[in-house]
Amino acid sequence: MTRRSIGIIVNGVTGRMGYRQHLVRSLLAIRESGGVALADGTTIWPEPVLVGRNETKLRELAERHGLTDWTTDLTSALARDDVEIYFDAQVTQQREKAIRQAIEAGKHIYTEKPLAEDTAAALDLARAADAAGVRTGVVQDKLFLPGLRKLKRLIDGGFFGRILSVRGEFGYWVFEGDWQPAQRPSWNYRTEDGGGIVVDMFPHWHYVLEELFGRVTAVSCVTATHVPERVDEAGHPYAATADDAAYGIFELDGGVIAQINSSWAVRVYRDELVEFQVDGTEGSAIAGLRNCRVQHRALTPKPVWNPDLPATEDFRAQWAEVPDNEEFDNGFKAQWEAYLRHVVAGEPFRWDFLAGARGVQLAELGLRSAREGARVEVPELRS
Repeated sequence: MTRRSIGIIVNGVTGRMGYRQHLVRSLLAIRESGGVALADGTTIWPEPVLVGRNETKLRELAERHGLTDWTTDLTSALARDDVEIYFDAQVTQQREKAIRQAIEAGKHIYTEKPLAEDTAAALDLARAADAAGVRTGVVQDKLFLPGLRKLKRLIDGGFFGRILSVRGEFGYWVFEGDWQPAQRPSWNYRTEDGGGIVVDMFPHWHYVLEELFGRVTAVSCVTATHVPERVDEAGHPYAATADDAAYGIFELDGGVIAQINSSWAVRVYRDELVEFQVDGTEGSAIAGLRNCRVQHRALTPKPVWNPDLPATEDFRAQWAEVPDNEEFDNGFKAQWEAYLRHVVAGEPFRWDFLAGARGVQLAELGLRSAREGARVEVPELRS
C-alpha cells in the first residue's frame, strides 16, 4: 500500500464550521480512519496546514489535536510546494481575494459556500480557475445527508410517479444574545458584513432542488428582519440589518413547484431542523437530516373536512419509515473524500465553482425578487 500525502491549507479553521465540520469531523476523521483508499491501492493522507488571523487560537487548536503546521501568513503557505489544496472557511467577504491568491498560486481549491458575494464575481472565479487548470469544489453537504440520500433513492426508484411539489421548512430560534448567548455569530445578522439568511441558505436550496428535482427556472421571495436588534459577542446591542427569514417559491423544470421557508426566528415543531415534503402522483415522502418517511398512493387515507368534529385519525402514524439499508458517514467528510479522489485520481466531481456560482445567482435573484416584489426568472448560467 502506498501513502500519498497531500498538503491542505485550511483557512478559517478557528471558526465554527472550519473547525468542527472540516478539520475535526472531516480531515482528522479521515486520518483516524486510515486515509482515503483509491482503487489502485494508494491511500490519500491529508496533511492540514492551519491558517487564520489569531495566532493564539491557532496555537491552542493545533496543540489540542497534536498538529504542528499552522501560520497566520496565507501568502507563505500558498508558496509551499508541498501544499496542493487550498480550502476556505472564512467569512464570505474575505473569500474571493483569498481564492484568487490560491488560483494564482496554482492550487486546487475547495471552499465553503457561498463562493463569492455576487454572481459576476463567482462566475469570474470559475473562469479563472478553469483557465489555470486547477480542480475546484464547493461544499454541498446536504446532498450527503442520510435523509436526502434516502429521498434520492426514492426518486431514482420511481416511487413518486410524477413529482408535483416540494415543501421545505428550515430554521430554529436563534437567541437575541441578551439573556441567552446567540447560537450564531453576530455578523450573520448584518448585511454590511455579508450576513443574511438568503445569502446563507439559498445556495443550499439551489443544489438540493437542482440535484434532486430539476433546474430552478424562476424565484419569488419575501424576506423579513423579524428581530431588528440583537446583542453581539461582547454584550453590545447592534442593529440587525440583514434578513433573518425568507419565504421562497421556486419554479423548476418540468413544472415542479417548491416552497421553502427559512427562518432564524421560528420555534421548531417538527422532527428535525430541516424537513422537505415531496408529493407525487403515486406517493409522498418527508425527508429530514437523517430520517425519511413515506406514504404510498394505495395507503393514503381519505380524510373529509369537517371542522365541527374532532380529528380521529393519527395522520403521523400512517407514514412508514424508509430503512437505512447502508451506513451513512458525516456529509462533510463524504464530500471531502470525493474531492480528494477528484484531485488525486481524477474521479468525477460535479460540485465545482460553476455549481457554486449557480447557488450565488439564486441568492442574488431571490434578494432582487424581495426588493422588487416580483417573480424573477433564473437564466441558465454558463462558464
